[in-house]
Amino acid sequence: MALGRLAEPIVREILDALLVPGAVVYVRTPDAYWQRAFGSRILGQNDPVLVEDFFRVGSTTKTMVGTVALQLVGEGRLALDESVSRYRAGVPNGDDITIADLLNMRSGLFSYNENPSFAAIMDDDPGRVWKPEALLRIGFASEPYSAPGTEFRYSNTNTILLAAVLEQVTGQDIGSLLTHRIFRPLDLTKTSYPEPGEATLPSPSPRGYLYGTNTSALSSVVLPSAQVAAARTGDLAPTDVTNLDPSWIGAAGGVISTAQDLATYVRALVGSDELIGPELQRERLTSAAPLDRRDPAGIRYGLGLESFGPMLGHDGAIPGFQTFMGYDPDTGITIVVLCTLRDGPAGGRPANEIAYGLVRALIAE
Repeated sequence: MALGRLAEPIVREILDALLVPGAVVYVRTPDAYWQRAFGSRILGQNDPVLVEDFFRVGSTTKTMVGTVALQLVGEGRLALDESVSRYRAGVPNGDDITIADLLNMRSGLFSYNENPSFAAIMDDDPGRVWKPEALLRIGFASEPYSAPGTEFRYSNTNTILLAAVLEQVTGQDIGSLLTHRIFRPLDLTKTSYPEPGEATLPSPSPRGYLYGTNTSALSSVVLPSAQVAAARTGDLAPTDVTNLDPSWIGAAGGVISTAQDLATYVRALVGSDELIGPELQRERLTSAAPLDRRDPAGIRYGLGLESFGPMLGHDGAIPGFQTFMGYDPDTGITIVVLCTLRDGPAGGRPANEIAYGLVRALIAE
């Protein structure tokens, strides 16, 4: 069966079910290649999304920051078992949190974006420019979720803190580190890390949308049933949050890219050792080894890397955009999905759901 005929019905069904305004989907196998854009850049207008469009790619950024950290480990400038208190005073449980704990989300540190006051500011003052130090103060001020190393708990504070350590070790800002160590070596000419206060996406790009608010999402991203029904009839539209200043997430999710660039990146991230060398690459891949290759929704988190069944990479979810990038080193399959909606009104992360459907269909082939 041709790849497009297999993939397109899966994509369209999920986009329609989750009311996604626009998307780009990229699939490559050793024998075939398919890429297509769907929907409109602007809700309700005839302005088609193109496969070359720029998107915010959210927490896929974490793999990039993690890669720089592992490069510095390979250079002997950092160690996975080092305590973060060596670099930073005032971190809760800092003597017991290691660099590896930041990478694999086992530090126990509170994620600053789960603070209700922070979420309210995002809703009320989307143009606010946040400094990393302000984000860390919010994260450190709350009680940790757990003791270091005892459980997995996803936290943006981990990556903001890790980026601060990398900046201290190298004397370079995180944007420069990503540019010089990842974007340029891989020729990712359409990928960038925005400067503080740079809230506008490059052209061409779609708008990004959000049902509900950042505050309401703290309790649930699922809208009340009456609002879900109104969204399905078109009587309730999502909010355009494209220009929410990305400094709110910074090193934990600020990168802008395209489907083609992310596909190039994830193949290098997972399928080669060119970024961090063979020994550290083996350690990283082992840390995120799939729980069950047949179940793409069975997620495991390693050293700045996720597995989704057979696919290794990362997803990203920020107000307005949702992203999936994955590569299967055993079969050579690459999947990248970029969507202009973070959550469907009744729940569901569209890029992930599309990727899971594609993986299941390709496994069955």
